[in-house]
Amino acid sequence: MMKEKIIIDLKFLQQRTCYHRLKRIFDVFVSSLALLVLWPVFLVIGILIKLEDGGQVIFSQERVGKNGQVFKMYKFRSMHMDAETRLATLLAQNEVEGPMFKMKNDPRVTRIGRFLRKTSLDEFPQLINVCLGQMSLVGPRPPLVREVAQYTPYDKQRLLVTPGCTGWWQVTARNHTGFTGMVKRDLEYIQKANLWLDLKIICLTVKVVLVPNGAY
Repeated sequence: MMKEKIIIDLKFLQQRTCYHRLKRIFDVFVSSLALLVLWPVFLVIGILIKLEDGGQVIFSQERVGKNGQVFKMYKFRSMHMDAETRLATLLAQNEVEGPMFKMKNDPRVTRIGRFLRKTSLDEFPQLINVCLGQMSLVGPRPPLVREVAQYTPYDKQRLLVTPGCTGWWQVTARNHTGFTGMVKRDLEYIQKANLWLDLKIICLTVKVVLVPNGAY
């Protein structure tokens, strides 16, 4: 439980123009390079997904970005094609508090999907969102529209910055804390974000991909 609420200084965020410009340059360079280098991996993943059930390879979903702007986020599909329609029957089994749904043994996840999620490989298509400027390499995870509808004004502080492919919450407590803990870590990141911290989070993310931490 949080001992003290974190209130983000909007004026401070607006004054950090140098950091945000450098971060955007870094985002474009790294994401473009990664897409160029990793396309063979993408191809293999796409073939494996197609072989399992013949469904679509890329899954797009509306997410909420900076200042409440809605965009389509891309992922490798890790669930069965009817996953969205089956969600309502599983809400009672949600394993985290708050407006976020997580279920360790979600029956909607495919066999290849479990591997992709465990290694975080399902997130790689979000490099396209980074190139488009809708996301950053590092930042709070972009929430679903239905989740934001349940946010308090305090929770909405997560939306003050560009969302990221990975973040402080993912590399420190991804499956070991609930919604409240996620918000706390995201706000901590927003408060002290700098290029060195971003690089540290990226390095920790690479470690998680190479040595999975039980993500689901």
